[in-house]
Amino acid sequence: MRHTCRGTINLATANITVEDSCNFIISNGGAQTYHLKASSEVERQRWVTALELAKAKAVKMLAESDESGDEESVSQTDKTELQNTLRTLSSKVEDLSTCNDLIAKHGTALQRSLSELESLKLPAESSEKIKQVNERATLFRITSNAMINACRDFLVLAQTHSKKWQKSLQYERDQRIRLEETLEQLAKQHNHLERAFRGATVLPANTPGSAGSGKDQGCAGKGDMSDEDDENEFFDAPEIITTPESLGHKRTGSNISGASSDISLDEQYKHQLEETKKEKRTRIPYKPNYSLNLWSIMKNCIGKELSKIPMPVNFNEPLSMLQRLTEDLEYHELLDRAAKCENSLEQLCYVAAFTVSSYSTTVFRTSKPFNPLLGETFELDRLEEHGYRSLCEQVSHHPPAAAHHAESKHGWTLRQEIKITSKFRGKYLSIMPLGTIHCIFHATGHHYTWKKVTTTVHNIIVGKLWIDQSGEIDIVNHKTGDKCNLKFVPYSYFSRDVARKVTGEVTDPSGKVHFALLGTWDEKMDCFKVQPAAGENGGDARQRGHEAEESRVTLWKRNPLPKNAENMYYFSELALTLNAWEGGTAPTDSRLRPDQRLMENGRWDEANAEKQRLEEKQRMSRKRREAEAVRATEDGTPHDPYKALWFERRKDPVTKEPTHIYRGEYWDCKEKQDWGACPDIF
Repeated sequence: MRHTCRGTINLATANITVEDSCNFIISNGGAQTYHLKASSEVERQRWVTALELAKAKAVKMLAESDESGDEESVSQTDKTELQNTLRTLSSKVEDLSTCNDLIAKHGTALQRSLSELESLKLPAESSEKIKQVNERATLFRITSNAMINACRDFLVLAQTHSKKWQKSLQYERDQRIRLEETLEQLAKQHNHLERAFRGATVLPANTPGSAGSGKDQGCAGKGDMSDEDDENEFFDAPEIITTPESLGHKRTGSNISGASSDISLDEQYKHQLEETKKEKRTRIPYKPNYSLNLWSIMKNCIGKELSKIPMPVNFNEPLSMLQRLTEDLEYHELLDRAAKCENSLEQLCYVAAFTVSSYSTTVFRTSKPFNPLLGETFELDRLEEHGYRSLCEQVSHHPPAAAHHAESKHGWTLRQEIKITSKFRGKYLSIMPLGTIHCIFHATGHHYTWKKVTTTVHNIIVGKLWIDQSGEIDIVNHKTGDKCNLKFVPYSYFSRDVARKVTGEVTDPSGKVHFALLGTWDEKMDCFKVQPAAGENGGDARQRGHEAEESRVTLWKRNPLPKNAENMYYFSELALTLNAWEGGTAPTDSRLRPDQRLMENGRWDEANAEKQRLEEKQRMSRKRREAEAVRATEDGTPHDPYKALWFERRKDPVTKEPTHIYRGEYWDCKEKQDWGACPDIF
């Protein structure tokens, strides 16, 4: 009989689960459950690995110790059950054989009696009846014999296959043992790799929250050098309380218990705001490793509009669509250069490069941005640093549409209204931005317009997600008639061209090509000046290759991603700053959206709950507006539909399309901090 201390959990039957980066749980599936916390994720993984190794050993020892008992008893039980079954079948068949003998005996006596009756002088009808009874008795005896023979065949078959059943059971038992041994080997290899990684990594000295003491480091080094079968020495995880260094506040031994030394939240926000003004943030909390099956959600949404599908934040990135639109200004310096160009065709080359550059941030960004709430805004004031400022507003919810206006003191204005239409096709997701983008240069009055191409997200069902851009863009200068045609070549498995290739031609109003553009939408764009040369037949021909190479000019080249960008949703330097808290913004600004902020901080469960609350609040507001419209119609009173706050819907003077154009007043309201007209959407 085994004796254990109170509260002991048997490792062989224990459940070890990881709760988060530092916490893990050990339970026996019943009343005993322990919640344990390590000082770091590495320390937690060491504990979990060691416990898994110990569990594997415990299971193996239990199997070995019980091999003569439990294993034999299991196999013996299986054999006993089979033998009992066969014995029962045999007895039943014997009973059936006895019944068959009795039936045959009584059937023979019955036929003899019937024959005797036939020999007697009976009426003709009685003789006929006796003959029918005799035939039925014969049929009954034949049927009973067939039944007995079938039962006997079944018994023989069961005896024959009993050996096969025993072999199958033994094979399954051996497979289970091999699987346990394989898992144990994998756990050992994992532990060995962890030790090798810790031994190869040089940690900075005196880092806050580290193991710290020389004793701990010595023990760790000893554990790394020991044989992998030796047990590591583990210590209790200390409860460490740290304060962010960015707050500029450290607790000392004399003021740990003193409440007067604590910095208030207002002072902390002021300090953070001062730091933000000095230097923009360069990192955000790393993306948690939460697993979720996209197909389990998307399989019922084939052919539907993506904006109408309720999606958890697990598929999002902590930015809204308004902020993604603002990311078009990542390479605003291209428009600054274009504003200085005296030649309209050269200016068009830079505008084309700016158009292509807006797609460079999407190459690794497979997560979808948050759908903005109706009336949500986003401002980006970079007037002091880069000479421009931008404002976006969600002007429609179904279909989702956002208006964007950016102006620069370097002499250009960019405005657009984009409606996102998307369809899920099963294997891929197509995103079609609808709307016209306008770029106006103040000094020359050149007014350019173009539309966006289709974005496709592939491998929705299986495989690694990847993004492709395809289609054509026509950039038109409405003052001079110059045009640029850009072709985004779709990716093909059979093509020898470079992936994500973009080609273009800049032509004058007569159609003559002056510049050729070549590059990729994720790396760079080059420009070649086309010099006509005399052809063989006296006509014009394009310049030769070496002459074109001499005229190559690199218009745009993508900036490298920040360090550890793969852990931060592959955000660019600009994207990392977009959701940073700033004071004085409108109460509808995307930075203040709670579900987006919770997701950025890694609290995804709370973000999902908050997202549902905001969406339900938006639905109630929409129903209230619809009810007011119905009442106004019934009463015959005028009713104004929803109107954007900072943009006015009117006919575009160039494209003649109805669109939302910035009507001003936002920056004046910000200066006065007059946000009384802003709706309560959060």
